Amino acid sequence: MSDRLPAVLDFLETHREAALLGLKDFLRFPSVSADPVCGGHMSACAEWLARQLQAAGLSTEVADTDGHPIVLAFNQHRAGRPTVLLYGHYDVQPPDPVNAWTTRPFEPDVRKTPAGTDAIYARGAADDKGQIWAHVQAMTAWEAAGGGLPINVIVLLEGEEEVDSHHLPDFVNANRARLKADVAVISDTNCFARGVPAIVTGLRGLVYGQVTLRAAANDLHSGIHGGAVRNPAIALAKLLAALVDESGRVTLDGFYDGVHSPADDQRKAWASLSFDESNYAESLGLAQGAATLAGEAGFSTLERRWVRPTCDICGVTAGYQGPGAKTIIPAYASAKVSFRLVAGQDPLKVRAAFEDFVRGHCPPGLSVNVDHFAAAPAVQTSQDSPWMKAAINALHLGFGARPVMIHEGLTIPVVHLLKRSLGLDSLLIGFGLPDDAPHAPNEKFDLGSLWGGTRSAANLYEFIAASHD
Repeated sequence: MSDRLPAVLDFLETHREAALLGLKDFLRFPSVSADPVCGGHMSACAEWLARQLQAAGLSTEVADTDGHPIVLAFNQHRAGRPTVLLYGHYDVQPPDPVNAWTTRPFEPDVRKTPAGTDAIYARGAADDKGQIWAHVQAMTAWEAAGGGLPINVIVLLEGEEEVDSHHLPDFVNANRARLKADVAVISDTNCFARGVPAIVTGLRGLVYGQVTLRAAANDLHSGIHGGAVRNPAIALAKLLAALVDESGRVTLDGFYDGVHSPADDQRKAWASLSFDESNYAESLGLAQGAATLAGEAGFSTLERRWVRPTCDICGVTAGYQGPGAKTIIPAYASAKVSFRLVAGQDPLKVRAAFEDFVRGHCPPGLSVNVDHFAAAPAVQTSQDSPWMKAAINALHLGFGARPVMIHEGLTIPVVHLLKRSLGLDSLLIGFGLPDDAPHAPNEKFDLGSLWGGTRSAANLYEFIAASHD
């Protein structure tokens, strides 16, 4: 262990107040990438981040794209040291519905959680500003201890993750030489539970599309024309209902090709985790508790969330949406549909099967259109690399408990991008909690997550350096 690490950890403990004030400043930026009105705030946030990284001893630049800026930073690289690419995003989801927040979403507030812990509440607190800030503070501590970081670091912070990172692939491909590294580190996931840190070793993939069925050019009076023309909303409802059978399995042709059940040892390991289905259901606000949980038959809730493919209807639109009655046959009906994919599934084949299904279930008299939004494969990471061992030790010391190995049902497309374009495996070491409510009102980041995250990040840089010796 480096003789500087104790001084690094001591700096983190004695500068908590300054770290919290800095995070509050970060969270005040309404960096909503989806809202054109926030364009100026996006640029201001990127410039602010660059200054914080510069204060931590890195050379920084703010790179323009056709969308929002990318913040790029490097410490002084030295031969013989491992190079880590740290990825994060400074953009956040829209705060709507604003009236559901206890305090204003961009006025960070520290208060007690229902669990009795202290947390900072604001949009972006957990996703992903608080987690980025943990790394920035760890870098700052290494700089303050003298000599800077013990590894070579490249920091890549984008401003479009919440809108599908449209311009990131081109940027990465154009800067392959500058972004060359040994491993990527991404902190945009959660601990398994409070006091139980986790490393994510698998992510589900995603296929997302929109289907639109259209009848007439305009809405029709349902009294005059009812019974004479097809109602696209009824046809769409039947189509959507046919996507999943009574046992919870998706009905697309070939959907389960290449899909395997989790190995017995993996199922046993997950079954040993302290996961309470009733508490989980209660945390989701499900009125009937665990009895409301549902999914593919034959698998546990964790297995269904982590390693089984799914189909979900994410939005449906048809006809009159205002108050009161309006007797019409809608001109069109549309639905947004997502498929979460697991290892062995090809996103492009699933996309094609979905389109074939839609066209095959569209009745005569209606036109059909399918728009495709996203297609990303599932990702699995090695548990045997020296980087993984460094991450296990770092989290163990940072949170005082050995991390568990889990999968996550969500999709982080940048993991596949970094692997495809740069050949990098990713360490997915998040510091958030399952009840942080990202994308929802009253998003939070526990202060215990912040302090544990900063210690873990500081340790991680040390242990990665040591693993290369």
